[in-house]
Amino acid sequence: MINVYNLTSRNLVGDRIRQARHKNKPKLTQSDLLARLAVRGMELEKTTISKIEAKTRPVTDIELVVIADALGVSILWLLNME
Repeated sequence: MINVYNLTSRNLVGDRIRQARHKNKPKLTQSDLLARLAVRGMELEKTTISKIEAKTRPVTDIELVVIADALGVSILWLLNME
């Protein structure tokens, strides 16, 4: 179980988003991910993806759903729960 009182980051999924991008063949760039998000109706800035992956920006529930879909992974995987 995650102890939320010890968290210093702004989200739980930043590392897993980066991992999912890098495990694609070929690796997805942040720009590639942004393009996939845009096709799904979500417009984010490249700096936003950088901040999410650095865990300095929170992720909304809607963003989590769309990012998981764009990366072809489950929400639970992004949350490191499977």
